[in-house]
Amino acid sequence: MTVGEESAGQRLDNFLIRILKGVPKTHVYRIIRSGEVRVNKGRAQADTRVEIGDVVRVPPVRLSEAAAEKLEKPAPPREFPILFEDEHLLAIDKPAGVAVHGGSGVSFGVIEQLRQARPAAKFLELVHRLDRETSGILLVAKKRSALLKLQDQFRDRETGKTYLALVEGAWPGTRKVIDLPLHKYLLADGERRVKVVAKDDPDGMRSVTIVKVAQRISLPLRLAGEGRGEGGPEMTLLEVTIKTGRTHQIRVHLASQGHPIAGDDKYGDFERNKALQKQGLKRMFLHAWRLQFDHPASGERVALQAPLPPELQKFVSHASAPV
Repeated sequence: MTVGEESAGQRLDNFLIRILKGVPKTHVYRIIRSGEVRVNKGRAQADTRVEIGDVVRVPPVRLSEAAAEKLEKPAPPREFPILFEDEHLLAIDKPAGVAVHGGSGVSFGVIEQLRQARPAAKFLELVHRLDRETSGILLVAKKRSALLKLQDQFRDRETGKTYLALVEGAWPGTRKVIDLPLHKYLLADGERRVKVVAKDDPDGMRSVTIVKVAQRISLPLRLAGEGRGEGGPEMTLLEVTIKTGRTHQIRVHLASQGHPIAGDDKYGDFERNKALQKQGLKRMFLHAWRLQFDHPASGERVALQAPLPPELQKFVSHASAPV
């Protein structure tokens, strides 16, 4: 196979893993180490960078039964609401409940469905990620050069990322910056979790979240299930800007302040979430609302905004309505 523009500069191992879909990574590394993979007729290492025009020879490979079955049943093609698109990148409004990619018990996600919906696309790769239950702006690169430049911006904190989150309780107006380290760990069943740790904890990653109150809400008692009247449970709609992009950062930071996100099944209040479901909130109230970045080709600043999904807007409108 000949390396095209979309793969130029990619490591050989990553190039093969993408090309040989369904082949276990361990097998890919095995055939590289054994010298069965050749680049321009010569042996190559896993970290060799392939360039446009390189000829890569790969030995015949067999798929496991599970991988073969997965390829026989590809992800169903699906397009998503488009916020921005040109020849370099695609910005979609991801719905809640859809993973961004397959894995960890999920057979497919947004990127696999997009590739099936766009078979002519030579290159489609996620620039960043959103939690499965988080809705909002998600960037997909259509060229490797765009992917690398956009990922550099995310890594160097040159993007502007603001979310809308509805939290339990009345958020104090004076609390505007949360600067607390976070540490990832696994539960006994292998599920990933994140927690706040001390600033001197060697495993802690510095994490900074900026909070702004957008709207204060007193949940009407007719929604709270307490009959008619005034003064139901208080909630606060927040504009949350993250200066670092740690796993579950917003969810853990807000919960650590005693104000978990409404509907959060990992860091929220289980009983409270059940009550909110009865009131119409069927999902976690976290939405990737605004995103700013420099266009990877022109360098111009791009500002995108995804409105609140109907189900979240409806809940806020009902909660804000007079009894």
